[in-house]
Amino acid sequence: MSFTSIPILDLSLARDPATKPQLLADLRHALLEVGFLYIKNTGVPADLVDDVVRLGKAFFELPEDKKLEIEMKNAPSFLGYNKLGMEITRFKTDWREQIDLSTPHELPGPNDPLYRNLLAPNQWPDAEALPKFREVYEEYMARMGDMSMEFTGLIAEAIGLPADAFAQFFDEAQQHKLKIVKYPDLEELGVEGEAQGVGPHKDSMLTSYLLQASHHRGLQVQNADGQWIDCPPMDGTFVVAIGQGMEALTQGVCQSTTHRVQSPARGSGARYSIPFFQGVSYDATFESMDVPESVKKLRADILAKRGGQRLDDIEFTFIKGMWSRLGEATLMNRIKSHPDVGERWYPDLLEKIRKDQAEEAAKFAAKEAAAPSSSSNLPTVQQPHSIQAH
Repeated sequence: MSFTSIPILDLSLARDPATKPQLLADLRHALLEVGFLYIKNTGVPADLVDDVVRLGKAFFELPEDKKLEIEMKNAPSFLGYNKLGMEITRFKTDWREQIDLSTPHELPGPNDPLYRNLLAPNQWPDAEALPKFREVYEEYMARMGDMSMEFTGLIAEAIGLPADAFAQFFDEAQQHKLKIVKYPDLEELGVEGEAQGVGPHKDSMLTSYLLQASHHRGLQVQNADGQWIDCPPMDGTFVVAIGQGMEALTQGVCQSTTHRVQSPARGSGARYSIPFFQGVSYDATFESMDVPESVKKLRADILAKRGGQRLDDIEFTFIKGMWSRLGEATLMNRIKSHPDVGERWYPDLLEKIRKDQAEEAAKFAAKEAAAPSSSSNLPTVQQPHSIQAH
């Protein structure tokens, strides 16, 4: 039986020895059978969250020239501002405006691998135009980073591993990332029918934590039957998405689930979203984790219950032998998502990607043409992304 709703977990239960076992059991169910969950009572201060939402919305009210001062294509780090319609998922435009931020890092050295370009200082909006923005977001990213590491320990315990089982895959000064996203409604876009806020995809790293910053529906999660399940905003919660990195590290035990965002209905106003992406060492290989047979059996039991049913056929980011390091896969996926940045900073890699994409697009078009009209509710193949917005 596939899931029909998203579970809600109270993290305060993990801090009491009397209630922690039940919390871990509920988390195990969410990891194995859903891949998405709400968490509440996380320890992140409510007043800080309020400031994050207020300032995030205020950023998009800045004059266009102020936002373009920190445009993403200014630097090879893929950090900064993206105008509406500048990102692509599955050969289609994502109708969102956004800014990408990261926990603080210095510029890489001249002899570092190319993927170390992803580790770099942020492009911050003008402090006079948006006072306290940097201060609030640096504090928020630090607190979310701590919370995500704590939650990763709970994931390990929930599937029968030591709490520090994933520690080897993090750097001492680990980079985490964040997006602030505005999805204009269909009236502002001038679009009839539905529009793609962001197309079907899976997040790539270990875990993502979404703050739904307005009371709009739009985020949907795909279950094993191909049905789209609403994941509506709930005050006081974050939505956790299990990433492909976690699925890879646990050899398929933890479920990474396809999701998408639909543009807000006409006249409903813009939807705002602030996803936080837990980072992983770019030097990680994802092939060195020892997963006990007892843990792998957890996934085997689920698949047996479903008759061996595969959730979907979305391309998996961490294919053995394709990349020697996570950083290489991440850089290529960022160039796919942001060809304007690739055009300026990585033209040779972008040319290779475009050749590969032309072949993939032809295969996709042939598959779409051959599919019956009733297939619109079925999972679709999609190119991987290093991180995504919800």
